[in-house]
Amino acid sequence: MPNRESLVVSECYGPTWQGEGPSLGRRTAILRLGRCNLACRFCDTAFTWDWERFDPAVELHEASVDQVVEALDAIAVDMVVVTGGEPLLQQRPLEALLHVIKGRGWRVEIETAGTIAPAMADGLVDQWNVSPKLANSGNPLERRYKPEVLRAFEATGRAAFKFVACVPADLDEVDGLVDECGLTNVWIMPEGTDGPTIIRRSAALASDVLERGWNLSTRLHILLWGDRRGV
Repeated sequence: MPNRESLVVSECYGPTWQGEGPSLGRRTAILRLGRCNLACRFCDTAFTWDWERFDPAVELHEASVDQVVEALDAIAVDMVVVTGGEPLLQQRPLEALLHVIKGRGWRVEIETAGTIAPAMADGLVDQWNVSPKLANSGNPLERRYKPEVLRAFEATGRAAFKFVACVPADLDEVDGLVDECGLTNVWIMPEGTDGPTIIRRSAALASDVLERGWNLSTRLHILLWGDRRGV
């Protein structure tokens, strides 16, 4: 039967590479959903939510599950990264999509800020890439930090926690969140939308990240293409 459940989509493209986190360098399709419940000052996908700077009539469109699957089929890879915006604002239609995707045997990763608890059927998501926002994001604490939600992701056993850091001092804040919520599989990623900034900040963070026993991720797509969309 046709599945006309609709998603608010920003863009769908590939094949490309997963640019961040534990799966960095894996071939994937990117499905970017629209809208977000946060407003990070350094957001590089503000076109999904910032309607003071962008026009939602231009940036977003509705697509049925069947239409999204057709677009992903055309990309012809066996992994899909669902990102945003904040994908978990659309859990019901997203769950319908993931049932179809998993029926094809594809790997699924979902990028989320960790402020909305997962409420989808078990087994639909292979990896949650959870990126809790720090004070450097500019979001108020009560909006960006939900300890009970982070613990729920940790309990899945399939979460990687990826924190965006600008300077080594940011790692003290990460340490507090990790301890309070009992987080494992911790990754630190430098903030930046150009290659020189990513390289400089990676070098500044590297030794402290190593000493704390965490993992370090670069941003492969930024190093390759800069702040271009759709690659």
